[in-house]
Amino acid sequence: MSHPTTRVLAVLEILQSQAQIGGAELAERVGVDRRTLRRYIATLEEMGIPITTEQGRYGGYRLVPGFKLPPMMFTDEEAQALSLGLIAARGLGLADAAPAIESVQAKLDRVLPGAPRKTIAALRESVALQTGDARASADAKLLRVLSESAQSRRSASLRYRAADGSLTSRDFDTYGLVFRTGRWYVVGHCHLRKGLRTLRLDRVAHAEVGPKPFSRPEGFDASDYLSRALATLPRATPVEVLLRTDPGSARRELLHTLGVTQPCEGGVLLRGSADELEWYARELMRLPFPFEVRSPPELRSMVAALARRLAQEHGEPPAGAGPERPAPAPKACRRT
Repeated sequence: MSHPTTRVLAVLEILQSQAQIGGAELAERVGVDRRTLRRYIATLEEMGIPITTEQGRYGGYRLVPGFKLPPMMFTDEEAQALSLGLIAARGLGLADAAPAIESVQAKLDRVLPGAPRKTIAALRESVALQTGDARASADAKLLRVLSESAQSRRSASLRYRAADGSLTSRDFDTYGLVFRTGRWYVVGHCHLRKGLRTLRLDRVAHAEVGPKPFSRPEGFDASDYLSRALATLPRATPVEVLLRTDPGSARRELLHTLGVTQPCEGGVLLRGSADELEWYARELMRLPFPFEVRSPPELRSMVAALARRLAQEHGEPPAGAGPERPAPAPKACRRT
């Protein structure tokens, strides 16, 4: 039992099996000195295990009478991680997850020692996580089935509903699942389309794991692939913008739907496409660093027009303009 955690758990097991045990005997059985044993006892007390210490010739350590060790033990940090996970799970758009989340929360409240339970209660009452409001609900069972497909490296048989409502059957090698912008996506190799595809989970009508094995490409990143797939969707107008910043700042500030970036002389080059140039211009104008629209000219004109509009609404009056007239006093509202 060379690992400290193993020894701490061994101390707990011995205390559970005996009404009381002397410190010297306990230290000998665990294989540590008395000073180290006292540190292990302190560790157990920090975890919420009530231990009494009696001094003297017949003294020793024992658990508080009537104490029943819960089936799960967590530190404050572990309880915090669990609680934040449950809070986040509420915003992931899984249709049948709410009852399960509440059930898990109730079980934790029942079995956790006092300190971690207080941590969870405090977080539940005071923390809100913006995971992105779910735009479409997804079946939690489908998520479990496709996760099993990805983990076991066995193809899944899918029934998939397209945007026009038509259903197709396909075998799908699941490489990963990603929650992004309020929706769940499954990424992998589609045997029907014979290539990498991204499918929306809310459009999967049925899925089951089959016996056929597959191999996932080494180092494949489903989240990165989804970002590039969404950024390069074909839209009406190609866009190219030079961002006067570094790659890290660009990644932090840009929506993935704006396009893909690459370092270049003078900053970062953003290439994308847009159906609505005014929306694209507004997204560029919220950036905290300078940029230069290289194409199309219509986007450059749109940015300039929005800038003039803001200047007129919030800027100083033009040079040479007379003093502004005071606004008329508001008329009193007539009661009806």
